[in-house]
Amino acid sequence: MLPPKTCDWGFPEPHEWSDDDDVVAVGADLAPNTLLYAYSHGMFPMYVGNRNRDLGWWSPVARGVIPLRDLRVTRSMKQSARKFTVTFDQSFAEVMHQCASAHTEGQWITQEFIDAYCTLHTLGHAHSVEVWDTDHRLVGGLYGVRINNFFAGESMFHLQRDASKVAVMHLVDAMNVAGMALLDTQWCTDHLASLGCIEVPRSRYLELLALAIAP
Repeated sequence: MLPPKTCDWGFPEPHEWSDDDDVVAVGADLAPNTLLYAYSHGMFPMYVGNRNRDLGWWSPVARGVIPLRDLRVTRSMKQSARKFTVTFDQSFAEVMHQCASAHTEGQWITQEFIDAYCTLHTLGHAHSVEVWDTDHRLVGGLYGVRINNFFAGESMFHLQRDASKVAVMHLVDAMNVAGMALLDTQWCTDHLASLGCIEVPRSRYLELLALAIAP
């Protein structure tokens, strides 16, 4: 899948971005072509501010990535993985709704986002990983966007211990099998750092992205 070369919106070029601001543009829409263009150029959407709820396009100065060969799999994760069943692309919308419910502060996964990413999923560009318990209840998962050998992780959730980590573990396994190159986590949180996430400068991230999305 080739990323779109053009977009209906005049996004600024990377050389025009501020070196100390994670938000590089405001406005546009969540149409499939807009989203794919943005991801292929190092940006992702989230709202800016709590009142006006402007649509912002973010490209963190310090970007979080998980090196695919350096995922930290603990003994606890291995034990947890044995009691879960993991699937791909079986309950995309439900994963998004659960991720929305898990983020009570600064909520940005609105119905507008759910509709937009479900459309991307229908088109084959967005994917989910689902983690089920022995009673076939959805207890963890994640979703994101794929362009060629690049996967942009958007959000994840867990209702049982280690469920989201098991989702990441299976995602990384699948990416390695497929020969993919870059797993983007947006920022490097303590939770993600425990899995091996590292920070790379924006300039280096854009280099890695270009290589990963190249045909």
